[in-house]
Amino acid sequence: MPLELLTVACLSDNYAYLLHDAQSGRTALVDAPEAAPIRAALDAHGWTLSDILITHHHNDHVAGLAELRGEARVIGARADAHRLPPLDLAVAPGEVIEVLNEPVEVIDVPGHTLGHVAFHLPRSEMAFTADSLMAMGCGRLFEGSAEQMWDSLRRLRDLPGHTLICSGHEYTQTNARFALTIEPDNAALRDRAHAIDKARAEGHATVPSQLSEERATNPFLRADLPELQRAMSLEGEPAAEVFAEIRRRKDRF
Repeated sequence: MPLELLTVACLSDNYAYLLHDAQSGRTALVDAPEAAPIRAALDAHGWTLSDILITHHHNDHVAGLAELRGEARVIGARADAHRLPPLDLAVAPGEVIEVLNEPVEVIDVPGHTLGHVAFHLPRSEMAFTADSLMAMGCGRLFEGSAEQMWDSLRRLRDLPGHTLICSGHEYTQTNARFALTIEPDNAALRDRAHAIDKARAEGHATVPSQLSEERATNPFLRADLPELQRAMSLEGEPAAEVFAEIRRRKDRF
C-alpha cells in the first residue's frame, strides 16, 4: 500500500510534509517549521507521529520540533548534530535507514548549509530536498560554495525523472519569473510559468514537483546544458561557473 503524502503550509511560505503508512498506522514528518498547522493536520486525520526527519538546522525548519516530538524518533545529520535539536538517530550521507517500513536514502546536499541532507524514498518515488533543490530554484548559498551546491544539485538531478521533489518553500512563482530572464525562449519554461501563475491565483500550492519537470525548466539544474549556456552567452564555460553566475543573478533579482 503506497504512503499517503500531505503537504502542510507553515509560517508565511514554508512547507512541511507528512507521510502516513495506513498498514502500520505510523506517520512521519519531514521538517517542523511551525507546530500549530502540523498538529492541526495530524488531528484532522487522527495520526500520531512516529518519526521526524530534519533536513537542516535553520529555524524555519526546526522551530516546531520541541512541541511536536513527543515519543517520535527524531532523525537528522550527524555532522550537524551540534546545531540541531536533540537527535534520536544521527545519520550520515550514503546511509540507508528505514522509516514507515520503507528504505530512506540519506543524500549529502551542502550549499545552502554545509550540513544539509535530503531524504530519498526510492520505493515511493519521493525526495525531500528542502532548501537544496527547490521548485524552479535552489537555496541561497549561506554556507557552502557554488561548486558544492552544483555538485549537490547534480546528485539530485541523477535521481529517476519521475521522482516527486518535495521542497521547502512557496517560492515558485518568483523563481519562474527569474528563470524566464535566463531562458526566455524555453517553451517548457514558458508553459510552466503560466501554469504556476494560474495555480497561485487559485490559491494552490506549487510543490511538490516532478524532477523531470525541474530538469526541463529549472535553470539551476541546467548550467551544463549548451542551450542554457548559449542563452547566457557563456557557451563552453565550466558548469560550476555558469551555475555561480545564475545564482548571482538570482540574488540580485
